[in-house]
Amino acid sequence: MIRVSRLNGGTLGLNADLIERIEQTPDTVVTLVDGKKLLLIDTPDEIIEKVVTFRATVLARVPFIDTTETEIQPVLRVVSDREEL
Repeated sequence: MIRVSRLNGGTLGLNADLIERIEQTPDTVVTLVDGKKLLLIDTPDEIIEKVVTFRATVLARVPFIDTTETEIQPVLRVVSDREEL
């Protein structure tokens, strides 16, 4: 989530994955994938920078995988309906 500011001065956490479009008309209008619109004080460039920073932070927290190991165990495995676990 990213923290953004509404026109009335309040702040809210916005799920960055739900942003469909950002427009400046002259206020910033963020349209979400479900069609809802938010009027924000933040500029489009500020929102984009917050999303980029958020995603970089998430990726930075992914544990390091040592690829020098000869055998890497998969974390997930695809199982068909007929195959026994």
